[in-house]
Amino acid sequence: MGQSELHPGYPPKVAFAGNWHPILVFAERSTFDSYVFNPDAMRALMDAQGWAGTVTTLCEIAGGEFDSRNLFPVGTITEDPATGSAAAAFGAYLRLLSLVQTPTRVIVHQGSHVGRPSVLMVDIPPQGGIVVSGEAVEIAEPT
Repeated sequence: MGQSELHPGYPPKVAFAGNWHPILVFAERSTFDSYVFNPDAMRALMDAQGWAGTVTTLCEIAGGEFDSRNLFPVGTITEDPATGSAAAAFGAYLRLLSLVQTPTRVIVHQGSHVGRPSVLMVDIPPQGGIVVSGEAVEIAEPT
């Protein structure tokens, strides 16, 4: 992935919401949908940088609505299907860079690329905590 594939209005940054999440926003939906990454190399980069959360990649669907892929190569998964911490970090990123007028709500779709679609609402107040709510697909029945 090159800098030219990223959206010029959303600069790459690392944002915090309980964990550090690099934020990358793609310019084109087709690139966002088709990119692949090496899980071992991503894990090594995350460990070297101290990123315990996901690497959050997004594509703007429409004003205030985004699709997200959250790279998290641990164990048997490579993408986390519903990541509240990443959604909160993205909300903080949007507010910090004045990319939204607060208060506002943005919608983040996650998990469709791994067959577990979720929709998270990210409420961004003018100051203070970002609030994330929404629905996710259960991974397994509780025992």
